[in-house]
Amino acid sequence: MLSRQTQTIMKLREVALRKFSTKSIVGNELKHRRGLYSAGQSCTELPRKMKKTERKPWVTNINELKRIGRAERKDRQMVCERILQPPENGLLVKELIPVAHQVYVARTELFACVSKVAQSIAIYSCSVCGEVHIGHPPHKIRTCNVMGSATSKEHSWTRGDVEHILPFVESFHLYDRLGRAVSHNERLQVDRIPAILELCVQAGINFSEYPTRRRVFPAYSISSRIIDFERRFPKEDAPGRDINACGFWQKRNKTSDDNKFVDLQPGDLQGIAVRGMEAWNRMRSGASRLMQKYAVQTCGYCSEVQVGPKGHRVRNCQAYKHQMRDGQHAWQEATIDDVIPPVYAWHILDHQSEKPLVNKLKRYYGMLPAVVELFAQAGASVPDDYAGMKRENVAVPESDEEMLVV
Repeated sequence: MLSRQTQTIMKLREVALRKFSTKSIVGNELKHRRGLYSAGQSCTELPRKMKKTERKPWVTNINELKRIGRAERKDRQMVCERILQPPENGLLVKELIPVAHQVYVARTELFACVSKVAQSIAIYSCSVCGEVHIGHPPHKIRTCNVMGSATSKEHSWTRGDVEHILPFVESFHLYDRLGRAVSHNERLQVDRIPAILELCVQAGINFSEYPTRRRVFPAYSISSRIIDFERRFPKEDAPGRDINACGFWQKRNKTSDDNKFVDLQPGDLQGIAVRGMEAWNRMRSGASRLMQKYAVQTCGYCSEVQVGPKGHRVRNCQAYKHQMRDGQHAWQEATIDDVIPPVYAWHILDHQSEKPLVNKLKRYYGMLPAVVELFAQAGASVPDDYAGMKRENVAVPESDEEMLVV
């Protein structure tokens, strides 16, 4: 009797182990199916467009921000002096001044390389949603899902330019970064310049057309208020000396005027692309170093950026729930993607093929920033930071083989 029960228990154990092993194999297959049968490093998730009701993720945890706010309120109640460190006291961070010059030079070189490569490689932009595609022919992926788009969600392609892959993110130019914020009535009286250029100006670059105040003596914080012991306007500091009164209404110089000083070999397209890729990496890495010291603010719902310790008070936000804020921006700490936004484009593995990317195979395609994709098609090697996004280790099936993929 006991032996029969033992045999029954052993048979049940074998059946249970067999079912468990089958489930684990199927689970592993389903788990790796999202990796699209990649035979190497794992694929990172492709960037997605944020919904209009979504807020940008916080750089600093919200609980940490609340703790900092409580500590500042406690400091206001105590009349004590707090010594500030550069650049909070108005002085420059000396070791970051060369970095600011490197970022400005890399930006000028990047625009020159993009303008040169764009003459040989086509840039397409959707006239409805603004999506960008690099190379000919443009893709057939139906991702145009905005108001005014066709029911088929197909893009309406037009020839694009440098501004479509390197969009300008502007910021108000501050004469004194420790001064008061720009008010709504001053929105037409203060110049707006590219945010990356304003970051370089506050970090130590001097431009005659954009004067800024350079302090000799530091400012102090007493009861969380900035106290400046310097004279308001020293004799050697004339803020209106180099300002053109009607310069705001005049047309700004195009980027080609800044690119004429960059020496590029006209016939070496691959060399220009390699040089542009290096300039792109230098500009982003240098700007990230500057933003660790020099604060930059962005709106949590729109693309507005203000370089400085606090945001402006111009009521021009038209994003989600702007009526509840009276048009004011929901300021928060900015990231490098807010100052230098990477416009993403679909990555083409075979640059010589004239077949466009199709919609039913879009889950096999990768994406890259449009600037990186432009230089990659010109012969430059893609940095390792984007290795998971371009999905070169994913086998893309043919159109008639896609239905056979399990």
